[in-house]
Amino acid sequence: MAKWQNDAMLDLALDYVAGATEMYVCTGQPTDRANAILLALTGAAVPTFQANANGDVSGRKRAVDAEADIPITASGDATHIALCDGTTLRYVTTCTLQTLGSGGTVTVPTWDVEIADAT
Repeated sequence: MAKWQNDAMLDLALDYVAGATEMYVCTGQPTDRANAILLALTGAAVPTFQANANGDVSGRKRAVDAEADIPITASGDATHIALCDGTTLRYVTTCTLQTLGSGGTVTVPTWDVEIADAT
C-alpha cells in the first residue's frame, strides 16, 4: 500500500516555521532559543517568508527571503542559521561555512524550508 499525506498537513508545519520572528547566523547548531542567541554571530534579523509552494522534487516548501546587511556582533565561523520566535527555536539549517568578523555585515541569501512527500 502506498504512503500519502495531504499537502495541508505539510503546509501547517511550514506555517509554524514561518511564525519565526528572529533569524540568527550561528557558529554551531543551537539546541534551543537561548543557545541560538549564545552561538549567534549576528544580531537578530527579522525573517520574511514567501507563500507555501510545491517542493522542488516532492512535498511542499516555503522560501525564506534574503536578508542583507545583517550586523555581525561577534567573530567566528558561521555554520548554521536559526529561526526563532520570542521563546522557541523553530528551525535550524546549515549554511556555507563563512568566517565573519565583528563590526561587519553579512547577507543571507534566499533559502527554502522543504518537506518531502511520505515515502
